[in-house]
Amino acid sequence: MENNTEENATRINRLKLPGQADHKTVLVSHHLCPYVQRSLIMLMEKGIAHTRINIDLGNKPDWFIALSPLGKVPLLVVNDHQVVFESAVICEYLDEVTPGSLHPTAPLERARHRAWIEFASQSLNGVARLYNAPDEIQFARATAAIREQFLRLEQEVTGPWFGGESFSIVDCAYGPLFRYFDVLDGYLAEDLLAPCSKVAAWRKGLAQRQTVREAVSQDYPQRLETFLGQRQSFLGEQVRSRWTGRNHQ
Repeated sequence: MENNTEENATRINRLKLPGQADHKTVLVSHHLCPYVQRSLIMLMEKGIAHTRINIDLGNKPDWFIALSPLGKVPLLVVNDHQVVFESAVICEYLDEVTPGSLHPTAPLERARHRAWIEFASQSLNGVARLYNAPDEIQFARATAAIREQFLRLEQEVTGPWFGGESFSIVDCAYGPLFRYFDVLDGYLAEDLLAPCSKVAAWRKGLAQRQTVREAVSQDYPQRLETFLGQRQSFLGEQVRSRWTGRNHQ
């Protein structure tokens, strides 16, 4: 098979990403994407200078379509032309090219952390099912499923971080997940973390960590609520109803 690396590099360089000249590391992102947040947290934890470019996923620019094999964010562009995609891969790469690994050194424990990163991804899928649920019954089922995931997670958390005293890549994965509930909690009939004291404390610690806070803009809660209110779903109806109530006050 012919090697097209040089050809691809030339093609990508011709695209001239916005802000590309500022740094050798560019993260193509979206304001709300939790997977982008993972990568941003990792970039900041590692102190890597970078440029962030937000795109409209509803109107993807041509240069992004040309760069992204899966058409998704995050996308890491390194040294002007090398593209890395998928947040788990991006975080692993950033960890490997910088000193002070945020992964456990023991192979089995490292594998365990990777498995629980995947659990976080599955939990994010559960959140999507929650905000897309078409009716109250499906909404309740999605809520119950997330409750069970948190109860299972409670058995694994050591504290103060997932694996103990050291912040790690797996923590990067859960900060964005828990952030959803800063808004969602206001629409749920119960506190899903009430029976999960260790997870609740972990969530609080993540929310206070500078890199986790700075992975989103200050208007993130408003942006997220707007996104939720645009969904043709049970939750979307609840959000729009609350907006109507505010307007009538």
